[in-house]
Amino acid sequence: MEKIIFNKTKVIATVGPASNNKQTLKELIIAGADVFRLNFSHGSHEDHAKVIGYIRELNKELGTHISILQDLQGPKIRLNMVEEGCEVKGGDKLIISTSDTVGNAKKVSTTYKQLPQDVKPGETILIDDGKIELKVDSVKKDEVVTTVVHGGPLLSKKGINLPSSNVSAPSLTPKDIEDLNFGIENDVDWIALSFVRDPLDIIDLKIRIEAAGKDIRVVAKIEKPEAVRKIDAIIEATDAIMVARGDLGVEIEMEDVPMIQKRIINKCNLAAKPVIVATQMLESMIENARPTRAETNDVANSVIDGADTVMLSAETAAGKYPVLAVKSMTRIIKSVEANYESIYFKYAEPNPESPDFYPASLVQNSVRLSYETQAEVIAGMTWSGFTAWKLSANRPKANIFIFTGNEKLLTIMNLIWGVRGYHFESHISTDETMAEVEKILKKDGYLKKGDAYITMASMPIAKKYRTNMMKLKVTE
Repeated sequence: MEKIIFNKTKVIATVGPASNNKQTLKELIIAGADVFRLNFSHGSHEDHAKVIGYIRELNKELGTHISILQDLQGPKIRLNMVEEGCEVKGGDKLIISTSDTVGNAKKVSTTYKQLPQDVKPGETILIDDGKIELKVDSVKKDEVVTTVVHGGPLLSKKGINLPSSNVSAPSLTPKDIEDLNFGIENDVDWIALSFVRDPLDIIDLKIRIEAAGKDIRVVAKIEKPEAVRKIDAIIEATDAIMVARGDLGVEIEMEDVPMIQKRIINKCNLAAKPVIVATQMLESMIENARPTRAETNDVANSVIDGADTVMLSAETAAGKYPVLAVKSMTRIIKSVEANYESIYFKYAEPNPESPDFYPASLVQNSVRLSYETQAEVIAGMTWSGFTAWKLSANRPKANIFIFTGNEKLLTIMNLIWGVRGYHFESHISTDETMAEVEKILKKDGYLKKGDAYITMASMPIAKKYRTNMMKLKVTE
């Protein structure tokens, strides 16, 4: 079988009609996909359950730990059905109603019943990712009267954005709660919450997961101006961040998105929280077998900025070339990681006030030692994942291998930068455990005679303490 590609920066591939069969999923894994995203804006629970089954079968067959990311739809505001051939022009009047009627060029309806309560005269309404811009003139009980600023074709089911309004809809809709229960029952690894506006949105989701007794981590999708304003508190509350540039680029000025992306990535790196860059990364590959030069630069710059993970959406879900899209992305990542030294050794300084200060300091110093000794590998042992997250945040050039008896952690960790996992149960002495780790890494070709490597563990191993020891060795 063709060798599976392992880069440090991870790749998320969205599953859809172009990729939801077992053979294509296998080819995507071999091409370098680390995480499969299930987009719950589309597809039935039956469809998603089938894909989850395929992923778990392939993990067993290939010896991989591919992660499953459930992406909840959130309070997506849309048009209802519109007559074919409708178009509005600048200066036209357009009424948006909350009644369930088929729309035309004079009046359309929306799925969002709270629209008249949420918008005010003078505010902006955008339709179809901003292709149509409206200005609110007046608001009545069940309709909003607007003037068209920039026109275009009105199409059924297109999204509506309210960039200057305070949307009252909760982050978890009734549909999201049904989908969340499905994700919990199927023990997905990560759940992405759409349209996060406040850290309380994340806390509510975490409470629901905890009540179910599951270890499922949460991704906060940053696509609202409110989330950007509260980004520090959201980073603290969540397990990972997604810079969701699609809706974010509609909700705020497009020229602000690159700087916001860079600032969020930097904040996440410092906080040791994984960060995903998403949307339109290789958009042209929906139709074409090669990406544009601008897209290639976009992926490369995201890696240089410090993204843990880069994401493909329609490219792998509905595009003509899903496997080629993953191969293209992994080639770009590989080139950056081989040729741009500045992406490595971004030390995340431990907080002296934190109860984790001592183990975090030890992890950071292991990365410093790996730089000084040009170590090939840092091997860590963990149950909670603390060592993996902290090693990743410090961005060593050495390969990170995490050995754990916690099987669920193996798939969770597959989303974070640089980390590869081994299922490993050990109840023997520290020295014997370290010898066994070296043996495994030599057998799999990650260590050879004369290589320096660092092992991190807790003593005594059976107690599963936080990391409290480090050992440097040269393989014989």
